Amino acid sequence: MNDLRAIDLNLLVVLEALLAERHISRAALRLHLSQPAVSHALGRLRQLLDDPLLVRGQGGLVPSPRAHELAGPLAEALAQVRILLGPSGFQPATARRGFRLAMSDYGAMALLPGLLRAVRKTAPGIDLVVSQASREGMVAKVADGEVDLALGVFEPLPDGMRSAPLFEESYACMVDAATVRGLGKLDQVAYLARSHVLVTAHGGRVDPVDAAVAKAGGRRKIACVLPHWSVAPALIAGTNLVLTTARRSLAAFEEDARFAVFEPPFALPGFTFSLIWHDRTEADPGQTWLRERVKAVAAGDEPGDAISLRR
Repeated sequence: MNDLRAIDLNLLVVLEALLAERHISRAALRLHLSQPAVSHALGRLRQLLDDPLLVRGQGGLVPSPRAHELAGPLAEALAQVRILLGPSGFQPATARRGFRLAMSDYGAMALLPGLLRAVRKTAPGIDLVVSQASREGMVAKVADGEVDLALGVFEPLPDGMRSAPLFEESYACMVDAATVRGLGKLDQVAYLARSHVLVTAHGGRVDPVDAAVAKAGGRRKIACVLPHWSVAPALIAGTNLVLTTARRSLAAFEEDARFAVFEPPFALPGFTFSLIWHDRTEADPGQTWLRERVKAVAAGDEPGDAISLRR
């Protein structure tokens, strides 16, 4: 067993940064260290743990199996040390800290503007870094400590994860208004006769819209599959394509005469948009503060939000 007195525990902070960034230069910037210092620390870590930990691969460093095993326990241990050694409370006005969030472009559209305004107003020294991943990827990043919070629609979560519902969401359809002139919407037959745009950030999973259509005895013809929502409305203009997506993402188009936004012509269950985090950060005062800010924005309690979340 290694004697802790002989180990520089700062090496664990370096390992955390390397596992998150997977790049020596970016880890050095994150730690405010020189690149040679980080390279030297990685060499010491390899010797200490008798493992290569990170090896060069396409686009950066690739964690070894041993490094993957260490990621979760390392994040948990460092989170507890930071709580232990940090201040007893969190002072937003004077805090200097960064938080890492994961969300889709839909989540960013719905919550990020209001959240950033709230953070900048009360905690100008707080920085937010936002990344995107599949649902499974976001859960894994939270579990491994690569991100602090994730926002999205999640299946039952694994042990060690916590969640809070932010709002209930429903679906709506959008088409070019010229293609439904005099009707304003499509019935089931017309809906299924057209081709569709599918927005999905995950492969292999049955899309909830397709599942509902199948339950009604139909099947959509998908003309275009996108990994993000933001460009989807532009694909509808001037075509007979149909976009079926979260209603909030279409709020800005409901008063646009170029488009028709209407209820789906079949039963389509809504979904709960949630915030998730790991048990190990439950008692962290800074993360508790940030979670409360996210909840307040979702509830419409932060002034000046561009998109109403009370729909």
